[in-house]
Amino acid sequence: MENFKKIVKRQTPARTIAVGFAALILSGTVLLLLPVAVQGARLPGVDALFTATSAVCVTGLVTVDPGDTFTLFGQAVLAVLMQLGGLGISSVSMGLAIAAGRRIGFRGRSLVREALNVESFEGMVKLVRAIMAMTLLVEGIGAVASYPVFARDYPPLRAAWISIFHAVASFNNAGLDVLGGGHSLIPYCSNVWLNLVTEAMIVLGGIGFMVVLDVLRCRGRFRKLTLHSKVVLTTTAVLILGGALLLWLTEPISFLAALFQSITTRTAGFSTIDIGAMTNAGLLVVMILMFIGASPGSTGGGIKTTTFFVLMQEVRIIFSKRRLGAFKRRLPKESLDKAATITLLGAVVVFVGTFVLCVLEPQLSFVQLLFEQVSAYSTAGLSMGITAGLHPASKAVLIATMFIGRVGAFTLLSLWVTRPEPSAKYTEEAITIG
Repeated sequence: MENFKKIVKRQTPARTIAVGFAALILSGTVLLLLPVAVQGARLPGVDALFTATSAVCVTGLVTVDPGDTFTLFGQAVLAVLMQLGGLGISSVSMGLAIAAGRRIGFRGRSLVREALNVESFEGMVKLVRAIMAMTLLVEGIGAVASYPVFARDYPPLRAAWISIFHAVASFNNAGLDVLGGGHSLIPYCSNVWLNLVTEAMIVLGGIGFMVVLDVLRCRGRFRKLTLHSKVVLTTTAVLILGGALLLWLTEPISFLAALFQSITTRTAGFSTIDIGAMTNAGLLVVMILMFIGASPGSTGGGIKTTTFFVLMQEVRIIFSKRRLGAFKRRLPKESLDKAATITLLGAVVVFVGTFVLCVLEPQLSFVQLLFEQVSAYSTAGLSMGITAGLHPASKAVLIATMFIGRVGAFTLLSLWVTRPEPSAKYTEEAITIG
């Protein structure tokens, strides 16, 4: 046991977090395979693993409908997996330790710092307390606000559970539902109240805990916000409104449905329209929004809004001959290097995964398989309705993609590739680009 503890302590925070996610997925798989978790026939192992991965990686892709397949116990397991996956195992563990009055050591703070993607160790305990309180508050308000809508169609206790599950899934951008029938939120496409409540929870979960806390600290005064918060809020607003307008113009849907779909593509996974019936133009818009995803330090995936913002700023400065920056602040060159690397790695994961799916599923169209792969990588969870019918090997590809999307391709690559700084210095020489 002592040797095991020493081995664990020697691991980097990023590697510990990745292993922790994998362990949580396997634990969830075992629980979902129990007879008490499943209604009727036994669940195939690959489907249990797929569902557990989707919940932990807060994706929302499913091979079986959670409402029709799992008992109350199984659905509760999914809710816990979504909560742990969305907030991060290290954050929840630290929150429980704080509640128990235990002292938080340096390693615990390092894990939380890595999980939340923050720069400083300062105020880590206070930050975790604020995140736990904010999560409980938002999900509590969301559940209460959703209840009157579900109470019209379900018995009181069932409606209460659906409301709680929906709040957890929405805030954690998970996209799973226990309504049954595999229709997601399509029956509530015209329900303005549920649309607005769900959108609010998705946005709050998707912009990142640090941004929400910064907005509260500054009392909503935009000029007082940090540069990170300004970039996240501005980019998020542009993507949501721009995406809604494009979907409204390309699809025969209301602006309410277009707005909801634009928001949910930011890795939330809910849908109020039939994705499989969308036009190619609409599908392209959705895939672009999914690939960009949510913001750093949030419950969502994708390459992140800040990555997209930095890349767009680089395009702008090429023509304007200005330095990389925004809002009267200059950005370090390392930001551009990291943004380009993250985007390239994300594109590689999507392209390689899509190629393998094309080989395994020749009967399906390229657009369907590309959409599924982008959705898995960005942990968005939207589907054109092909997930359940995929070959077990194809499901394994999506399982791996969801895990990479949640942990991060950049992080996973850095876990195993450790090279010392080269001692040799080479002569610099330019090559022709473009």
